[in-house]
Amino acid sequence: MEGTDAINTELNAVVLPALNEAGHIQSLIQKLKSKGYVVIVVDDGSTDNTQEIAEKAGAIVLRHAVNCGAGAATQTGLTYAYQCTKAPYVITCDADGQHEVADIDTLVSFIEEQKKDVVFGSRFLQENHVPLLRRLANMVGNVITFALSGIYLSDSQSGLKVFSRKALQYINITANGFEFCSEIIREVSESNLSYAEYPIHVYYSKETLSKGQNLSTGFVTVFKLIVRSLMRR
Repeated sequence: MEGTDAINTELNAVVLPALNEAGHIQSLIQKLKSKGYVVIVVDDGSTDNTQEIAEKAGAIVLRHAVNCGAGAATQTGLTYAYQCTKAPYVITCDADGQHEVADIDTLVSFIEEQKKDVVFGSRFLQENHVPLLRRLANMVGNVITFALSGIYLSDSQSGLKVFSRKALQYINITANGFEFCSEIIREVSESNLSYAEYPIHVYYSKETLSKGQNLSTGFVTVFKLIVRSLMRR
């Protein structure tokens, strides 16, 4: 991993795991910085110029020399935010522009007011156009996550989450793939962290839909979660 200099700031930080997001990341970084966030981009082995664009836009860029997966990239960003900044809250957000920056502001205000350790953004607590296959993949993920953690969420696979510094002491992602979302929820359960869901907006493009969770990756995720669960026993 490259790019690990500490910064002295108490601003909230946003972690953006990114793989070949050169077409979206500049605008997102600029919006986040204009709102006062420290932006940490984890370039997960991109083959385009994601790294250069993110650096020019003013983000802290950590780079995996090879693609390690969404879970590994997220953990890299969370570890850096906890160890190298003084951010009171750390947000994870998809780098493809599907989330609204205004929702991040709302989630941060909510976690502060409710004094929760973790807040999960939910695409399903308000009206959103979520494609059927994405809905089905999430439903499968919800059921398996509940079976593994005892926590039922309406959107267990959401990429938009807010963590307190207390929570980051307990979150240790070991899964490289998309099963890391369920792993985080299990960590929340096992560590007795307080949590809540809050509605968010989401916008899908053809490019966005080509990435992330779908029904086929959902079944792979389920298989990996079951294997990991058996290994922990």
